[in-house]
Amino acid sequence: MEQRVLGRTGRQVSVIGQGCWQFGGDWGAVPDAAALQVLEAAVRHGVTLIDTADVYGDGHSETLVGQFLASIGGAENNGLTVITKMGRRADPHVPEAYTYANFRAWLDRSRRNLGMDRIHLVQLHCPPTPVYTTSQVYDDLDRLVDEGVIAAYGVSVETVAEALEAMSHPHVATIQIILNILRRKPLDTVLPVAAAKGVGIIARVPLASGLLTGRFTADTQFAPQDHRTYNRRGESFDVGETFSGVPYDQGVVAGADVARIAADLGCTPAQLALRWIIDQPGVTTVIPGATRPAQAVDNAAAAALAPLTADVLDELADIYDRYAAPFVADRW
Repeated sequence: MEQRVLGRTGRQVSVIGQGCWQFGGDWGAVPDAAALQVLEAAVRHGVTLIDTADVYGDGHSETLVGQFLASIGGAENNGLTVITKMGRRADPHVPEAYTYANFRAWLDRSRRNLGMDRIHLVQLHCPPTPVYTTSQVYDDLDRLVDEGVIAAYGVSVETVAEALEAMSHPHVATIQIILNILRRKPLDTVLPVAAAKGVGIIARVPLASGLLTGRFTADTQFAPQDHRTYNRRGESFDVGETFSGVPYDQGVVAGADVARIAADLGCTPAQLALRWIIDQPGVTTVIPGATRPAQAVDNAAAAALAPLTADVLDELADIYDRYAAPFVADRW
């Protein structure tokens, strides 16, 4: 699989990574055995980047990643890059919680969960907006690098403005941001700046919470513990994280149109959606989730597709304009 340099970390990573939010329970129940099989399938098919967070299942996702790493002899021995995120465990989730003492406590817990002495990259997990302009936060992160707790740090953001502010700080290595066929604002604002500064871009929510797989209908039901049930109006966290902020009925129609284009190309809708992302200049890697090994294999195969043609790109842009832009273009 194609490898790209992950921003200021200097590490080579696969253009398709493996996201692990789904192992924490917010996508319905995923048995531990299935989670481990997903990780094994992803790595076997060329994935070298694994993304998790301390808040996914209150550490359960990290623990499963740690079990997987132990079973294969560790991340370094297999050329893997492991990312986690911190900050969302703070209760209340306020700027004052972003202190060195909390960082160290959260990271010590994550290191135990992952079985790693030094985490390759930690990202602040969509922190409160004032955190981005607090210089002490970056000084504390630099101290953690100096102490060998982490090798590098970045920020997972909700908005392009937050991304631009984070990138103004010289040691921010990566930005993780929502980017997909239905969420395009970072293309003209964030990606050129990141490329100029040598900051890595990790694209998350690449399939718009599954809308871009083309499998959902107006009648599809999700489990009560699935965020696609309980966060449609932003009841628990930013609504942009669920279906990318696109109303569900509009997203279903958009997904069907994407599926039609994918069928003409001879690929799956998910592969088309992932290929669109990794074709965007400035993107380093994309982190789809998977609840079954077959999904991880399907996702990894997107890296082998040919770059999309201008005609296909125009069709996908039209889908965005019709179904998503009225709801997301002026937000985030």
